[in-house]
Amino acid sequence: MLSSKNLIAFSLIAILSLSAIFNPYTNKYLKQLQGDSTFVSKQNGELYNLIVKAADYYQIEPQNAKIDRVWKAMPGYNGIKVDIEASYQNMKKDKKYDEKKLVFVQIPPEVHLSDLSPSPIYRGHPEKPMVSFLINVAWGNEFLPSMLATLKKNKVHATFFLEGRWAKENPDLTKMIADGGHEIGNHSYSHPNMQLLSAAETREELTKTNEIIEATIGKKVTWFGPPAGAFRKETIDIAHSLQLGTVLWTVDTIDWQKPQTAVLIERVTSKVHPGAMILMHPTKPTDEALQTLITEIKSRNLRIGTVSKLMDEERIIKLYGPQNMEQDKKNP
Repeated sequence: MLSSKNLIAFSLIAILSLSAIFNPYTNKYLKQLQGDSTFVSKQNGELYNLIVKAADYYQIEPQNAKIDRVWKAMPGYNGIKVDIEASYQNMKKDKKYDEKKLVFVQIPPEVHLSDLSPSPIYRGHPEKPMVSFLINVAWGNEFLPSMLATLKKNKVHATFFLEGRWAKENPDLTKMIADGGHEIGNHSYSHPNMQLLSAAETREELTKTNEIIEATIGKKVTWFGPPAGAFRKETIDIAHSLQLGTVLWTVDTIDWQKPQTAVLIERVTSKVHPGAMILMHPTKPTDEALQTLITEIKSRNLRIGTVSKLMDEERIIKLYGPQNMEQDKKNP
């Protein structure tokens, strides 16, 4: 005796079976109702089952942006899932499983960085295998062309925080930085201690710099890096009202003290990690260390991108290989 629930399902399948003759779209849903085994048996079941297994393995839930107790504002990170049907279509011609042909769908979080209350940002998401170079510029013109050449050679884009007064006096260098594909941020106008400024003075420092940079390169400024990392809550709030996120750093080269190149490299490589933001300036030790830093960071399977790229929610997908899936996922 069929239960009422099973009777309804059986009847629905029977109706769909008849309509499938006339409607190919119905046929698709019929296959789903009949279960994966019937569907798979008609489409190279072994291949399909491998894709289903991979889909289960790679499924990752999104993570919301949040205010962390230590790291303050932290961006969210997309989840992922495998589009089983699209992946199967990619592989069915060759009739063999190819992990590189898996089709992934990114799943956005519900809470984004822009949803959070104004708060400083010290790092990207700790699971994102990317870091950023923050290059504060108020002096050091003689080292910029060489540093830009090294970045270009390695196809690396950084975020340069420019003092407004410097940008006004050096429009050609400002344009050179922008033309290299780098991001430009606001580093105040006159490099004051922002913690000691009035609200009106803070707004003027930020507004003047925004106007100079935007007039020079034709792009709006998104990020603010306070000189020497000095700020108070009002500083963050005013920057936010001007649509600027306030960025600090995770790893400091302390290059303004002109350390030995090897010392600077050790400072960075001993502390760098996914999501890190590395502070530097146009100095001789940084210029000399830059190639080694890029090579070492990339050797750790970390990408180097702008602050905006580090803060976006796009998940960087790592393929594990079927033979090493379990081991690799435990040690991403």
